[in-house]
Amino acid sequence: MRLPGRTREESTDTGRLTGTARLDRRTKRLCGRLRPGEIAVINHVDVDRVAADALVACKPAAVVNAVPSISGRYPNLGPEVLLKAGIPLIDGVGEDVFDALKDGQKIEIEDNRVLVRGEEIATGVAQTLEQVSADMDTARAGLSVQMEAFAANTMEYLKRERELLLDGVGVPDVETDFSGRHCLIVIRGYNYKDDIDVLRPYIREFRPVLVGVDGGSDALLEAGYTPDMIVGDMDSVSDDALRCGAEVVVHAYADGRAPAMERMEKLGVPAVTFPAAATSEDIAMLLADEKGASLIVAVGTHVTLVEFLDKGRGGMASTFLTRLRVGGKLVDAKGVSRLYRQNVSVSAMLLLITSAIAAMTAAVAVSTVGRSFVEIFADWWDGLIFQIQRLFS
Repeated sequence: MRLPGRTREESTDTGRLTGTARLDRRTKRLCGRLRPGEIAVINHVDVDRVAADALVACKPAAVVNAVPSISGRYPNLGPEVLLKAGIPLIDGVGEDVFDALKDGQKIEIEDNRVLVRGEEIATGVAQTLEQVSADMDTARAGLSVQMEAFAANTMEYLKRERELLLDGVGVPDVETDFSGRHCLIVIRGYNYKDDIDVLRPYIREFRPVLVGVDGGSDALLEAGYTPDMIVGDMDSVSDDALRCGAEVVVHAYADGRAPAMERMEKLGVPAVTFPAAATSEDIAMLLADEKGASLIVAVGTHVTLVEFLDKGRGGMASTFLTRLRVGGKLVDAKGVSRLYRQNVSVSAMLLLITSAIAAMTAAVAVSTVGRSFVEIFADWWDGLIFQIQRLFS
């Protein structure tokens, strides 16, 4: 397979890389077991920024994509993120690569070729920042078509899920008490780590219900918090997170099928299902709203039109409508780390220390106990000086 407007001869050399191949057709699932220095082999059309950020965090030696990372449908952000992180990206090697390779096998990347023991098994296109920029410009020209499709998907979803959106029909009963409380929903999306750090004072003061959406529960644990509830299809959450004691709500298909329940049974973790055609982050918001949360603070969710389209699926229409549904309750913490940082300057710290010392000195000077202590200390100091003088006399 070839990227639009590219030929194999136009590829840029990546040099020669050797590493262990990790294969998975689902990028999110692959990131759960990808280790630094390994080569990620994925099958991801229009790599979005969230997927790229997850890959970058794993520090692979290279990424090999069976299909185009930029199809031209819309300007997706993932390829640029990978290349700016210094990770070579080989595109369009063909889906046969999943038959030709085995997970854990040693492979080599030379220029735009995938080799096993020196034998070429797949050839693609080595992406460059210049070509990605050109492809993104081309993709922007077709953005209007994607907007029309997005609008159509939105209307279709509204017709299909109007009872859930308008009346809360289908929301399961849960033990976690949301009534009158703030709720913090964490999705492992854009800038989630920085935003959680900035929100620490808010979490300490208001003690909101902590809800992790799939991998967002691991993000809360990494930040030192224990989620009260975990919501999602459980394809990117660790066993440790599921066993942390949080209430688990499994996102099921609209027809009631919930493949993740088998995993819950194996782990011995009780769970309830929430059948809906919406995304997992959407049902977390709908659940919190329906159960009486007074405020919903979201970290890592999608806000802009480009971010909606960057997910590359019609299901993002549910996110748009869900935000209309929860209305004024929703506060998006996205990017708050860039707006406000709690930096303490050196001068402020020195002033604080000096003030503390001055206050202690004043307290000692005016109190009877303090004066007695000063006299005792003065006598001890005089005795010490006397002993030192005797040693040298």
